[in-house]
Amino acid sequence: MAEFQIKPLRRTKAGVIFPNITKSGIRLSPSARLEEACGLALAINLDVVYKEIINLREIKPAVFLGGGAIERLEKVIAEQEIDLLIIDNTLTPIQQRNLEKKLKTKVIDRTALILEIFGERANTKEGTLQVELAHLSYQRSRLVRSWTHLERQRGGAGFLGGPGETQIELDRRIIDDKITKIKKELEKVKKTRTLQRHARQKIPYPVVALVGYTNAGKSSWFNALTQANVFAKDLLFATLDPTMRRVKLPSGREVILSDTVGFISDLPHELIMAFRATLEEVLEADIIVHVRDIANADTQEQKKDVLDVLANLGLKDIREKDNYIELLNKADLLDNETKQRIQEHIKKRNNKVLTSAITGEGRETFLQLIDEKLSAGNLQKSITISAASGDILAWLHSNAHILTQTPIEDKIKISMQISESKWQQLENRLK
Repeated sequence: MAEFQIKPLRRTKAGVIFPNITKSGIRLSPSARLEEACGLALAINLDVVYKEIINLREIKPAVFLGGGAIERLEKVIAEQEIDLLIIDNTLTPIQQRNLEKKLKTKVIDRTALILEIFGERANTKEGTLQVELAHLSYQRSRLVRSWTHLERQRGGAGFLGGPGETQIELDRRIIDDKITKIKKELEKVKKTRTLQRHARQKIPYPVVALVGYTNAGKSSWFNALTQANVFAKDLLFATLDPTMRRVKLPSGREVILSDTVGFISDLPHELIMAFRATLEEVLEADIIVHVRDIANADTQEQKKDVLDVLANLGLKDIREKDNYIELLNKADLLDNETKQRIQEHIKKRNNKVLTSAITGEGRETFLQLIDEKLSAGNLQKSITISAASGDILAWLHSNAHILTQTPIEDKIKISMQISESKWQQLENRLK
């Protein structure tokens, strides 16, 4: 009897194009932006077989690209057997449809690609709903695409279905009904999150939120500090759903560390709005830690993109705030000369630490800095209470940072750091 061998499924072959448009105002260099787009494609396991920067003086309203570029791409797509062409910019529905007709392959833009990644990465109910809402908002004006992916429980693979995928024209009324339904479900989830956040506020743990450009190392630091097993790979958007764990600082104080979604240049508007609730943890955090990939050639541009997103969320001029820390990560990838130059620079700053999540360099300095930031403005006080005053003792442990607790016969002497408002509350209790 002949043996049958099952052939492995071929990965989707993709081409990536970055249109370098004159006077576009994009911060990243064209080569960096092209590599970032390729990284986005690799994040959903596409096989990037072709990449190119195409210089454009102007965008063609009907097909986006110029005739010469389209003619060249036709040949490349046929020769390389490319299944999917990614244009790292925003396409109108007409441009997308016309390009597909001319190039005889699927075409998606930057927004669709990022939505696809978010669809694969979202794990919580809220994350899944938010991705689905973003997909629908994007698709609402694109009646030329399929919506079969929206019937799946997870939002991924919406634009990358096989050649046999049924193309159903989107009906605006159906989409609007679905959007309404998802928004109602999201409201329920948000209420639950609000209750959870209020419950946390009753516990005296300050929240420290990690933010930063995607792939800067937030989840690696989160895992290093909490011994958690959060998905952390050298992939763009490895983390989507917020994760929170408790961490003890050198002083003994405990904080809640929150890992958040990575930011990126030109983050689609649909996703900024859809993930606003996810980023609410950042808005209410006691300390905001901006994790930067200091070894990246475009680290300054990435920093500006992150600060722009934070400003859009309502955190303007965050660098001037006392609760802002820059964690300059990936020090292990720097040469000695660069490393020394950065260390000289940050000596003059009280909010920057050079670190490596891989080697642990700078860990203690970082934790100490969080301690100092949290203690800034607190009063240093000592009181003596009766050993039988269990309610006062419990209140102190919930509302102050206890430094020492010394028994003296039937009394207890307590040394603490406490905010001015909490000290006033304590004085009222002791009257």
